[in-house]
Amino acid sequence: MRFDFLTIFPGMVSAFLAEGVVARAIEKGLISVHVVNIRDFAGDPHRTTDDRPYGGGDGMVMKPEPIYGALRSVGREGGRSQVILLSPQGERFDQAMAWDLARYDQLIFLCGRYEGIDERVRLLCADREVSIGDYVLSGGELAAAVVTDAVARLIPGVLGGTRSNLEDTFEGGLLEYPHYTRPEVFMGHRVPAVLLSGNHEKIRRWRRTESLRRTMKRRPDLLERAHLTREDEEILAALRGRGEVRAE
Repeated sequence: MRFDFLTIFPGMVSAFLAEGVVARAIEKGLISVHVVNIRDFAGDPHRTTDDRPYGGGDGMVMKPEPIYGALRSVGREGGRSQVILLSPQGERFDQAMAWDLARYDQLIFLCGRYEGIDERVRLLCADREVSIGDYVLSGGELAAAVVTDAVARLIPGVLGGTRSNLEDTFEGGLLEYPHYTRPEVFMGHRVPAVLLSGNHEKIRRWRRTESLRRTMKRRPDLLERAHLTREDEEILAALRGRGEVRAE
């Protein structure tokens, strides 16, 4: 899978690519990442990519011509590519969208700056407008990195275990169960005995219970659209019957 970043700060993207899951995926040849400097497509000696907004107001707006030129320089993978504008006004990014985007062969990120980009870029260039949350960042680079990381780890071979991404938080609509490793006791806190029992069915049941308990406590809204089994409903009924909401 190919990821393209269109940005005026390519160094921000390069730092993200240097380590971690994405870096290893690049080394394995499972994904490729290309960074395009929008300033290279500015039509003046000063490589200007922004200007004052029509109608007045504070801040500067990114010009459409350099962005359009940068986008045209990127080779697109036919109908299997998506041009994504990162914006706080976009569709909220979540795990379901990550899986949807992972179906494509190429994602092209338009990373805005300043007060935003010329509206005609959104109308003429973007296939999708995406937000990673209800807050404002200084630019789209960090948001694009978040989307890249979330999507890349869904590509077969990127993560070590074949089920690693299937057991993550939000897969199946629930928060993930807690994890423990050595030592068995740390600062007076002991690993739950069931995890040391070797009984795989009891461990599975405990993990599902803790996942439901944690979701009920922290994100009860997720339960409304989660895919719950009859066993899940029984566990939830028992938790609610005991009024059990444990402190973390």
